[in-house]
Amino acid sequence: MNHVTLLWILFGAIFVIVSTFDYLLTSRRDTAIDVKTALRWTIVWVVVALSFSVAIYFLHPRGEAIVMEYISGYLTEYSLSVDNLFVFILIFSLMGVRDVAQAKLIKLGIYLSIVLRVIFILFGFVLLNRFHWLIYVFGALLIFTAWKMVAAHGDDQVKPDQNLLYRLASRLLPVHANEDQASKGLTTRVDGTLYITPLFLVFLVIGSTDVLFAIDSIPAIMGISRDPFVVMTSNVFAVLGLNSLFFAIRGVMGMFKFLKHGVSLILFLIGAKMVAGIYAPIEEWFGQRNYISLVAILVILAVSILLSIWDDRRRRLAGRV
Repeated sequence: MNHVTLLWILFGAIFVIVSTFDYLLTSRRDTAIDVKTALRWTIVWVVVALSFSVAIYFLHPRGEAIVMEYISGYLTEYSLSVDNLFVFILIFSLMGVRDVAQAKLIKLGIYLSIVLRVIFILFGFVLLNRFHWLIYVFGALLIFTAWKMVAAHGDDQVKPDQNLLYRLASRLLPVHANEDQASKGLTTRVDGTLYITPLFLVFLVIGSTDVLFAIDSIPAIMGISRDPFVVMTSNVFAVLGLNSLFFAIRGVMGMFKFLKHGVSLILFLIGAKMVAGIYAPIEEWFGQRNYISLVAILVILAVSILLSIWDDRRRRLAGRV
């Protein structure tokens, strides 16, 4: 058994353990996770993901280079996942979803996100292996996505009632709007007839949002690494543990005003690097300096978070005067 195979087995074992534990943690609660508990568990999941980089460093044949790509990819995908959760919070707010139901929907959304990312990763590698020029298209897509994130204002990003799947399902399927039933599951049976609940319609909106974010995330990670192991593991680890992160963000989301700007700048830089790679010396230069992407991502995230915290405190102090 070679070391890469051993890393795949270790990754699979960690994935099963973390997924099971996270499922048990959230499924047995009748109330939403409080912010302090959510923050503690968020830190645990981040430590687990980053600890895996130690195994990569010592076991992978190209450990020193690969670990840089893994951490860069993880931080990028995690940042995108945070932005995804902001959209989920907005959807739940606009559609009046209860706290208990939010926990269920986030859990389903995470599982769906993992499946979609695995499918898109495999599909993306097949395309890139046959049509290398698509990497420049992906780069241009990231630059456009970065601009779109900055240009969007507040709830312009999400309009649930205009979602195609939402409109089709609400028209074609029988909906039971009893609020008590709506908080219990996606479907309900009344007098022998099966109905979908409003929760099902919300899940459709989340599912379609998952597709859009998965489409954006795959070019982002492939702009950092084209190693299947790095792309797959960094993506899945970034999505794991988002249950607790959701409740942490919901409680302190006012403190991350500039995080979206930071994420958009990261996407722009990755996209620009991918497009500039059409000139071989540039691609070779970045290929020999994997640490540059990691340093840039760390600096941008740190500055955007610090600016957000500073602005939040400034506004609070101004409000007291």
